[in-house]
Amino acid sequence: MTVLTRASQELFSRQDDECFPSLDELAVHCRRVRESSQDRWERPGQVTLTSDLNLAVGDNPDLVLNGWSFSQLCRLAGVPKDTLNRLSPKTASRVLQETLPRGEKPWQILTADNTVRSIHGVNYTRLWNDELLTMLQEFAPDFQPPPKANGGACGLYCGEQDLFCFLIDPLGWTEIDGETFAPGMFVWNSEVGRRSLGIQTFWFQAVCQNHLVWDAVEVVEFSRKHTTNVRDGLDQMRALVVDLVRKRGHRQDAFVKVVRKAMRETLGDGAEEALAKVLEAGIPARLAQEAIESAQRQGRLTIFAVVDALTRMSQRVFYAGDRTELDAKAAGLLALAA
Repeated sequence: MTVLTRASQELFSRQDDECFPSLDELAVHCRRVRESSQDRWERPGQVTLTSDLNLAVGDNPDLVLNGWSFSQLCRLAGVPKDTLNRLSPKTASRVLQETLPRGEKPWQILTADNTVRSIHGVNYTRLWNDELLTMLQEFAPDFQPPPKANGGACGLYCGEQDLFCFLIDPLGWTEIDGETFAPGMFVWNSEVGRRSLGIQTFWFQAVCQNHLVWDAVEVVEFSRKHTTNVRDGLDQMRALVVDLVRKRGHRQDAFVKVVRKAMRETLGDGAEEALAKVLEAGIPARLAQEAIESAQRQGRLTIFAVVDALTRMSQRVFYAGDRTELDAKAAGLLALAA
């Protein structure tokens, strides 16, 4: 079984004003942010920079760039942010004016009050945090934040760049061969392009005060970039949440039966036969061999031991798409116990 560290990393990287005590309060905050935000579509030639590095757009001559939108402007111009930060505002403004692209394709400029939250091209499609939280409140109403971590954070975060939620079902504990598991999930999003839209669902045995999730199984991850089909991604996330809730609601359903059987049933009569079955599932040879060796060190080549080893290895995979693919193939091995 694997240890999930994502919530712990969020815990130690957030400021106090990014922490929320409940999902309802977080949802109210995100709704207010959405209501106060406005998308402006402007051609680059209609956007100018003032000498103090503010944007002049339409009828507003004094929009203030925050750290994130300034970084995006630097990327559009192809000029390193660190370089501009060493210049005076007047010189940096002139550099940007001379290096920013000029064309007919408009920029998507997201503002809130007098602040520029983000700047994107035409290929970016926004999914509001409010939309994601509405889905969670509707389809996972019994899920709550975990016990408070050291310092009092509840696992619910939202800053100017992104959102992250850690949720568990405190009533969903299920016993399998003397071990108890409960369902949980991480979800994340960014309205300004800081990170993808995504979810990771799992069953776990414990959460420590640093919000490390211990002994997680059935780990499934999905993410989607903010392009035209990002709302299809929200639909797929909804399906994962519904599936997690369904398994929680029927404690003697296929999840319990399959995991119990997988804990007892071997993949074959020996390492060679087990390796062949893992390779048949589409697992790369190097990872398949490592998973078999890990299961052997535990003393039995059970289906569960091999899937558990693959789940741990998937957490080391850098690219989300590759990690999702490996999770899906590992989950396919569990079907052998169905």
